Order: sequence, then C-alpha cells, then structure tokens
Amino acid sequence: MSKSMRISEEFHEYIASHKRDDETMEDTLRRLIGGPHPEEVAGILSSDTAATMRSRLDTKHEVDADEKRELRERFE
Repeated sequence: MSKSMRISEEFHEYIASHKRDDETMEDTLRRLIGGPHPEEVAGILSSDTAATMRSRLDTKHEVDADEKRELRERFE
C-alpha cells in the first residue's frame, strides 16, 4: 500500500539532489530524516509491548503538553 503527499517543488529538488543512484526517492527521504524502513523493524516488538510503549508515550505527551500550558500561563 502507498500514499501520496504534496511537497513543494523546492523540497522535491532538495530530496532529489541528495538521492544516490541505488536509492528510490523514498529511500533517500528515509535516509535524510533518519527513520528506519518499516521492513527493518517489523516484528521486533510484541503487540503487548508496542501497546505499552504507545500508552507510555501518550501519557508523556499529555504531561509535556500540561507543563507547556502551565508555563505559558505563568508568562501571560
């Protein structure tokens, strides 16, 4: 399955200028942003472990958002 997304001509040119001969545009973008290819990490975590990690990350994001809100309120 694949998805499409719109990017500016400038950003497309930037990615293309960093593309290696043996890479697809997707490979180049993954390399530039430092993300692993899904096939490289598939199956590493059990579903339970992944769910636990997701829950903890969600909680952390909520705490971070609360802390940022409180800090903004102090400076208003």
